[in-house]
Amino acid sequence: MSLTSSRPRVARAASRPSSAGRLQAWLPRLVLAPSVAISLFFVYGFMLWTFILSLTNSRLLPSYEFVGFGQYARLMANERWWVASTNLMIFGGLFVLICLALGAFLAILLDQRIRQEGALRTIYLYPMALSFIVTGVVWKWLLNPGLGIQAMVRSWGFESFTFDWLVNPDMAVYTLVIAAVWQASGFVMALFLAGLRGIDDSIIKAAQLDGASLPRIYLRVVVPCLRPVVFSAVMILAHIAIKSFDLVVALTGGGPGYASDLPATFMYAHAFTRAQIGLGSASAMLMLGGVLAILIPYLYSELRGRKHG
Repeated sequence: MSLTSSRPRVARAASRPSSAGRLQAWLPRLVLAPSVAISLFFVYGFMLWTFILSLTNSRLLPSYEFVGFGQYARLMANERWWVASTNLMIFGGLFVLICLALGAFLAILLDQRIRQEGALRTIYLYPMALSFIVTGVVWKWLLNPGLGIQAMVRSWGFESFTFDWLVNPDMAVYTLVIAAVWQASGFVMALFLAGLRGIDDSIIKAAQLDGASLPRIYLRVVVPCLRPVVFSAVMILAHIAIKSFDLVVALTGGGPGYASDLPATFMYAHAFTRAQIGLGSASAMLMLGGVLAILIPYLYSELRGRKHG
């Protein structure tokens, strides 16, 4: 009788998790909880605070006198903001497209198993190890009409050669493209090269056995397999373009005048340094909207692909 009655107790005791088991189950959550709480407060909490400030009449100090979307209306009526937005379209579009094309071209060359591949890959990747401040300063020297490329070519006897984009209001934004492409194209090359090395060789060999030429293999087989890499590269490059600040400050300073302003430099130079916290917060929220406009379609396509996969 006692033996049979003790069996349910033993089963219940075995079914109850021990304190050590509960601690082991909760330990990862306890370890991650501080970093999650800090991220929620200092990232998403400040994003929410910035949005609240963008709806107020804040100037030198935060003021919670709500004016609705008045700051956004002021921003839309500001000529300098439209110049910065137009420059972002030019700079961002050319930066992304040229980096993708140049990075893919370099990756395809290195994928041919050429000699000294490691040295060449290091050379192409080295600019990414530099900060945008260093890149901006170096290219400011190179593009200075009195010191850089123009002065060097003229010293060779070509006195009529002109390369004054740095001081030309209509061309200054393109100097940002040159410097940014020089720095980021090696990183894109590394992404594409990793994608190329991840493609199954049997697929390419089967296409070769069918008589497909090398350009056709890359166009019909390799490029579709690299679609996730392309999406990732576009997202990263677009994010870099939208938040570009240090490169502009080091290379052009937003000038001549404000001809090469981008939204990030507008937010700092025209808003926050002139005691326009509300206006600066509104411009920051629009920049965040630009990032989300790129990020959300990417996440949607990724999640949809996993769901159907």
